[in-house]
Amino acid sequence: MSLLLDTHVLLWLLNGEQRRFGPRAIDALRERTAVVSAATVWEIAIKRRIGKLRGPSNLLETVTAAGLSVLAITGAHAEHVADLDDLHRDPFDRILVAQAVLEKLTIVTADARIRSYDISSLDPGQ
Repeated sequence: MSLLLDTHVLLWLLNGEQRRFGPRAIDALRERTAVVSAATVWEIAIKRRIGKLRGPSNLLETVTAAGLSVLAITGAHAEHVADLDDLHRDPFDRILVAQAVLEKLTIVTADARIRSYDISSLDPGQ
């Protein structure tokens, strides 16, 4: 099963912060295909613009150079958000959960609220 990287995990990976990853996560990242949601690109763009985080200005180029592809948001993903329990209110995280469910992806995230959904997930610290 492929991996879907949460925003903070993508930034750690791109910034070379290997110390944040445990052996299980490192193995999974080496052995499986990883993708990034278009929602993550959108979130980083917004937060960069308002000064809430630093990220590469050429994010799509950087993501591609890292061997990652971008998963588009479909109407089915957007519609599935309505079927999710209210365990998480952040719309970016909710769309990631919907994508993980519908695309049968394992989401890599340190966010315990995301991992509380009935989805395949991996804590990057493991």
